[in-house]
Amino acid sequence: MGRHHERSYMNASYYETGFRLRGPEPEWPKRFIIMSAYETTGEDWSAGANKRADEALRRELHSRCSWLLRLAGCTPGGAHDEPCWAFEMPFNEACDLGLRYRQDALYAVEDGMLFVSYCDDRRALESVGKFRHRIMAERA
Repeated sequence: MGRHHERSYMNASYYETGFRLRGPEPEWPKRFIIMSAYETTGEDWSAGANKRADEALRRELHSRCSWLLRLAGCTPGGAHDEPCWAFEMPFNEACDLGLRYRQDALYAVEDGMLFVSYCDDRRALESVGKFRHRIMAERA
């Protein structure tokens, strides 16, 4: 995938994010990306702008990727819950896609390990831990 680096000074919430699934857990690919099209950290977009960006990303991923899954990125305790997409795509290509959708960062899963990376020229995989430890049960 990409280069692996030690943790830098990214937004702390990137290291705390978990992922909530609807329905049963799928058969995960060996390598995949998790990304949102919603407002980037530190920005405030309207609900309509978020939904339009999310739908545009969904359409693009549906046309380009053979495996695509809806999930939500959420903080512990559920204070923040954001629709995301999991999909198979090479790391650098996904970072370029993230830039087009005005994203600061994305997640990559490689052999069961979760990484976070900026999408811009600082892109480098930073270890966050085991992906399965970040999967949360859906709220009732």
